[in-house]
Amino acid sequence: MITLLEKIQVNRPVAEAFAYVADFRTAEQWDSTVVSARKLSEGAIAVGTRFEVICRQPLGSVTLQYTLTRLEPDQLIALHGSSRFFDVDDEIRFTEMATGTQIDYRATFTFRAPLDRFAARFHSGLEQMGHESVQGLKRALDDDFPVPQQSDASRWGQKLVLPALAHFTRAGFNSGKKHWYPVSRWMADKHVVITGASAGLGLATAHRLAELGAELTLVIRDESKALPLKQAIERVSGNRRIHIEIADLSLITEVERLVRRLQRVGKPIDALVNNAGALFNPRGETPEGLEQSFALLLLSPYRLTVGLKPLLAEAGQARVINVVSGGMYSQRLDLDKLEAPVEDYSGSVAYARAKRGLMIVTRHWAQAWADQNIVVNAMHPGWADTPGVESSLPIFHRLTRPLLRTPEQGADTIVWLASASEAGKASGKLFLDRQPRSSHLLASTRETAAEREALLEALAHYQAAVPVGSCQAVAG
Repeated sequence: MITLLEKIQVNRPVAEAFAYVADFRTAEQWDSTVVSARKLSEGAIAVGTRFEVICRQPLGSVTLQYTLTRLEPDQLIALHGSSRFFDVDDEIRFTEMATGTQIDYRATFTFRAPLDRFAARFHSGLEQMGHESVQGLKRALDDDFPVPQQSDASRWGQKLVLPALAHFTRAGFNSGKKHWYPVSRWMADKHVVITGASAGLGLATAHRLAELGAELTLVIRDESKALPLKQAIERVSGNRRIHIEIADLSLITEVERLVRRLQRVGKPIDALVNNAGALFNPRGETPEGLEQSFALLLLSPYRLTVGLKPLLAEAGQARVINVVSGGMYSQRLDLDKLEAPVEDYSGSVAYARAKRGLMIVTRHWAQAWADQNIVVNAMHPGWADTPGVESSLPIFHRLTRPLLRTPEQGADTIVWLASASEAGKASGKLFLDRQPRSSHLLASTRETAAEREALLEALAHYQAAVPVGSCQAVAG
């Protein structure tokens, strides 16, 4: 038997430190020996919650099954871990200090035969490993990480189209993950609004932010999915602060109604995720007479965000996250084709042009709203295996499926932009895998300042051209 003792002091309130450690999946962020960690039990963290932790060892890896055995809020966490080689009992005590929290970490290893004969030889190695892990926990909880910067490798890679596209794959995600900082920011006092939350990236984002404790308002179109969606997220996360709003965001009338409902509730919005989207083939128009891609992908998030700006400003340090697409790299702003024309219509081109416009709007808001402490960024999820990709791009999906990211991997940067402290220090950027990226791969796609200004004027015009209540019969 070997017992290790470590003590640290962190610059965090005790409730925040306790909540971060109690979800033992976070060990992947602060323990350098942990390859992966996942929660096996549904529901809120409680006595009996189980985790699987895979650790890197000198001669391979070892899988530990952890169970929470004691949980005294803001005071004590105890876990029992079991593997084929040893058992480990962790006891983590939290003491509130004037300057933060003191954490006392005790780990007791009991080796199985025949390794028990050599336990003494493992002591120094385990002691070093334990010290480094707890120092990693201190680093995570102190949460003092730099503003993200684009790496030299990414900057040079984006000068060549094929290497840049390789970043969009699952391999690109796994490569980027090696350089990430821990995320321990407190989310239990945050309110996040997510559009398009019933499937794909939006659903993955909702699940993860619910697990982080955020209060969520989820905007979906299909009312029949509302109760099952709410129940599923509550069951898995244990978070009961899940609200559903029904709105077809391709209809500006419904966007306006949603804005008014949220304004009546009056809850400040700490983060708004503009994720709702679809790729339309063939071309179609909404009941309000707008081309569908333009209405849903550009005008709708524009109007929603502008309408909710007062609630964002009330939050004090709000964030807007616009989900764009790699398709925009192939397109430039074309003011004559904001609404994709009937002739030579392509759903993927219309989609890409709308996302190019949303990227331009992102940078405008970042500058215009900086004095109100509203951070605005865009993110590209990479190539993710979502229901929308499978249905709208079946050939692409079939050819690239082995390379596609999971919805959770695609949504990771959305969650990071909403939750990481350092993400709030950057604005007007495009992120992929938590790193700033160029918004253009080709010089031919760059717009002029005059074109950017004309786009903003056009969006304001469209906003005024569809007055509230003009489509009562079809929008209700």
